[in-house]
Amino acid sequence: MPCPLPENENMAHILMKFGGGLITTKSKMKTVDDESIEKLSKMVYDLLSLGHKVTIVHGAGSFGHLKAKEWRIAEGAITDILEQQKQAVKSIRMDMLELNRAIVTSLDNQNIRTTSIPPSDWATEVGPDFLGDLSAITNCNDNVVPITFGDVVNCKQPKLFGILSGDDLMVRIGKEVSDISHCIFLLGDTEGLLSAPPNDPNATLIEVWDKSKPISGNHDINQDVTGGIFLKLQSASMICERVPNVWFIDGREPGRVLELLETGTTRGTQIVP
Repeated sequence: MPCPLPENENMAHILMKFGGGLITTKSKMKTVDDESIEKLSKMVYDLLSLGHKVTIVHGAGSFGHLKAKEWRIAEGAITDILEQQKQAVKSIRMDMLELNRAIVTSLDNQNIRTTSIPPSDWATEVGPDFLGDLSAITNCNDNVVPITFGDVVNCKQPKLFGILSGDDLMVRIGKEVSDISHCIFLLGDTEGLLSAPPNDPNATLIEVWDKSKPISGNHDINQDVTGGIFLKLQSASMICERVPNVWFIDGREPGRVLELLETGTTRGTQIVP
């Protein structure tokens, strides 16, 4: 039986991003972190049981970034390797469906009804102004959790294809779905936004951030082809213009999401206009 969704006039609609580094081992090709996904699924069940709505976007991690890097998919069509790129596009799309199935299966084990919405079926172009009708997400019943994810999508010539990141999906959904009250980026390697890269022993948690504050960080281009923490900050800055609660939270501690919904705050970074 699906988990209950009691009527609640204070019900929140939480848009959350499962980071690729949280749900996979990013350095090992196609390696799912089953334990992490199970913890996240239990957290989603708890949110739904409290009467909240949930929409999920997930990253690619080792199911997308490594092949995309190898074949320079983010650059679009490159004549000398175009045939190999086309095969890589097909392969990455299949791999993303496989990762998505792992998440759906885990949610199903918690008796959560879901619907998967692969961007390659409905979206074109890349960046936060990508094209595509969000109605498959916006028209979901309250007792169904829509799930979409970073993917390779078609683009106009001469590019032909490109990477639509989960962070760009977060921007459009966050800005265009009117009842979203919380937008939460669940990270896989840190408690939130830090004052320095995570490997710096002097790094401290930034509890509140706005775009006037400079930030330093590492972006591992060998494992991440979509911009890393810098794109997340840019995306969150756009979302917080409309959504009142935008946070970076440690996805390894999913109970912090529940704490945020219960108390209005938690350990992490709140992004403000």
